[in-house]
Amino acid sequence: MLYIVSTPIGNMQDITLRALDVLKTVDLIAAEDTRHTKNLLTHFQINTPLTSYFEHNELKKSEYLLGLLQDGKNVALVTDAGTPGISDPGYRLVNLAKEHQVPMTVVPGPCALIAALSLSALPTDSFTFIGFLPVKSNGRQKKLSEFKNETRTIIFYESPHRILKTLEDIAEVLGDRDVVVTREITKKFEEVRRGKAVELLEHFEKHPPKGEFVMLLKGYEDVDTAD
Repeated sequence: MLYIVSTPIGNMQDITLRALDVLKTVDLIAAEDTRHTKNLLTHFQINTPLTSYFEHNELKKSEYLLGLLQDGKNVALVTDAGTPGISDPGYRLVNLAKEHQVPMTVVPGPCALIAALSLSALPTDSFTFIGFLPVKSNGRQKKLSEFKNETRTIIFYESPHRILKTLEDIAEVLGDRDVVVTREITKKFEEVRRGKAVELLEHFEKHPPKGEFVMLLKGYEDVDTAD
């Protein structure tokens, strides 16, 4: 059985009782970063063997993990933090398991994009998640331009090293749009900033960004039809 296990995005106490039970009882845990996951396991006194499963070894390691699953072993798939398969290579193992009819189930729990959406105060009834924006400005602007007329709340992850450039591109491409920047959700220095892109740009120019970021943009509203 393949278990897709969500783990805390910050606060260790956010792990579920079921997740702890699965991590204790499976034969192997496949982790995006074994060092990160080892800290979690040590905190909860779990001694299950670990193996790495990340972007650069996924092809080779997927076959190895598939072999174990086909031999009847139980494997837990975890990411660095949050839910596996969301902007990480975990979905490839899940797809491989599906193709070979390997039994699998999910152990749901924390997910950074959903936590950020709950905190954002933006519309939650309909949204779109686009993972990470392109690293280079030209690609980022091109991607953002695809969402000029998107009416749903837009969510994406961003690196602290690119927050300023991304806010500049949002202001240039999407104009005076409401933006929410969340960082370090559930951690000691959790922060939620709401405002226009230019306002937030001025804030982070004065306060250099650190930590893990989720950014949200309010969907497009036609001034002729909006209430």
